Amino acid sequence: MSPEQPSPVIWERPEPDERRAAAPLPRAHLVQAAVRLADAEGLTAVSIRNVATALGIRPMRLYNHVAGKDDLLALMIDEVYAEVARDLPRASDPWRERALAVARATRRAVLRHPWAIDLLGGRPYLGPNTLEVSEATAAALSQAPGRGEPQALRVAVGLLSSYLLGALRREIGELRASADSGLDTHQWQVTLGPYLGRQLATGRLPMIERIVRAPDPDATQAFESEIALILDALGRG
Repeated sequence: MSPEQPSPVIWERPEPDERRAAAPLPRAHLVQAAVRLADAEGLTAVSIRNVATALGIRPMRLYNHVAGKDDLLALMIDEVYAEVARDLPRASDPWRERALAVARATRRAVLRHPWAIDLLGGRPYLGPNTLEVSEATAAALSQAPGRGEPQALRVAVGLLSSYLLGALRREIGELRASADSGLDTHQWQVTLGPYLGRQLATGRLPMIERIVRAPDPDATQAFESEIALILDALGRG
């Protein structure tokens, strides 16, 4: 293939012909095996060799399906977005309800597969399920006041995407920190309590003190309040 003709992306690459194989291996099976491995042991456990071992086949057979680990990761993140796509709202629903439904479905999927957060935020993966979710998000936000023009729509999509990425990274980070330290959020707060109390007693941190004294919502309550604030702002045009 010439340098001017890049190889087809993984989502357009045909599956190998395995009609002569004793046990055919659909590409979906290797993706599901990789997802199960990441769910159980984390993203660092995912490799061509480990996925092949999980499937009981030789690693070289996987190279009939993927060029390497990057292809495998692209297929895995699109599998997560397939779960989001299954929960997409009806196109006839009001724009705010649709945007909220996509946000909630994304959070549910990432909490089921925490490793996915490590693949988000850089250059986007553009698999078919990812594109379907992105289209649904943009279609909903395009109906928010003042968001019909392309640049305004791009800003709205970017705002919602940036919030989701940051919120989910924070939530997954807290879950990982609790698992690594053995302290849940309340126990961690108790450990820091005396130090923080001394800092607040100086009177230099009045706004921080207001926040600390406020009731501490759980992760779902915080998410719902924050996403409502984002959508309220978009609703004002």
